[in-house]
Amino acid sequence: MAQLVPLKRVLEDNTAPAAPELVVQEQDGAVRCLACGHRCRIPAGRAGVCKVRFNRGGELRVPHGYVSGLQIDPIEKKPFYHALPGRDALSFGMLGCDFHCSYCQNWITSQTLRDDRAGARVNKHSAKDLVDLAVRHGVPMIVSTYNEPLITADWAVSIFAPAQEQGIRCGFVSNGNATPEVLGYIRPFVDLFKVDLKCFDDRNYRKLGGVLGTVLDSIKQLAETGFWVEIVTLVVPTFNDSDDELRRIAEFIASVSVDIPWHVTAFHPDYKMTDPPRTPASALIRAYDIGQNAGLRYVYAGNLPGGVGDREHTRCPSCGEVLIRRQGFYVEENRMRGGDCPGCGEAVAGVWEDDPPRRSCGRGWPRALQ
Repeated sequence: MAQLVPLKRVLEDNTAPAAPELVVQEQDGAVRCLACGHRCRIPAGRAGVCKVRFNRGGELRVPHGYVSGLQIDPIEKKPFYHALPGRDALSFGMLGCDFHCSYCQNWITSQTLRDDRAGARVNKHSAKDLVDLAVRHGVPMIVSTYNEPLITADWAVSIFAPAQEQGIRCGFVSNGNATPEVLGYIRPFVDLFKVDLKCFDDRNYRKLGGVLGTVLDSIKQLAETGFWVEIVTLVVPTFNDSDDELRRIAEFIASVSVDIPWHVTAFHPDYKMTDPPRTPASALIRAYDIGQNAGLRYVYAGNLPGGVGDREHTRCPSCGEVLIRRQGFYVEENRMRGGDCPGCGEAVAGVWEDDPPRRSCGRGWPRALQ
């Protein structure tokens, strides 16, 4: 009978040297990893906080040549609401994360090497395989998601560079625990960047494995350097749902740009955080109103389809016309032509198409590709 190979060994075998931009050699054979805000100093034979970037004989080895999740699904699911609405994205993910959120919705992939209950698959692919899949299925975007893409940025760039040559846009779905170095490294290849801004209390951020200030600095740099940015806050009862905390989040986003879309989404008990109740629609509506009162032009109450009225739709910030009508992840009507409101001509911030699809429901998403 064939002997099972431990997942840790499988992951170590599917690695490559880190991009030179993301590593600094230090004394005594140690390396400094620059892929995320932890900036781990990693001695020989050890791994960083993420557990998937490790030092082998003085060389930083990083994930390469595999995916754990791979499917085609609507770009609204990421969620990106102001980037080619109604279109599909090829979504891929690897394993590992630099946070350890107790309510993680993707813990099977993100917490694989921290939690014995998390068993995820490793499927070998080349970068060319993934680009060919996107071309064959006619999708205009490839998105790194499911686990934390910053810690696998080297692999993402090896996919995104040839994807760009095919006219495909590329994106990250991230916790935002970045460094200036990694954002500079991916900027030529990444158009879209979604950040989970989890709360506005540094003590709670540290419980999740991060530092609030690092995420805020990353959001500022993303906006300043021309990424298209959308921000999501999972509204968790008793954790981050007070009016004061939601107001501070909204005011921070507005201070960076009132054109950044803010998605407020509903928590459901999962993984280790099972005590708080599900987020009611009333809490999302309250957060939506707080965002609008802070001056944000595009606020969305998400993942409770039909429970939040018309707060899933995109409206013109000038005349108030409904431009994109949604139900959950599906676009029911898209009136955008280019980047302007067809009613009053106001420019609407985002990444748009000249002739987008009118509707996107009923296609049978997601389409698994494994």
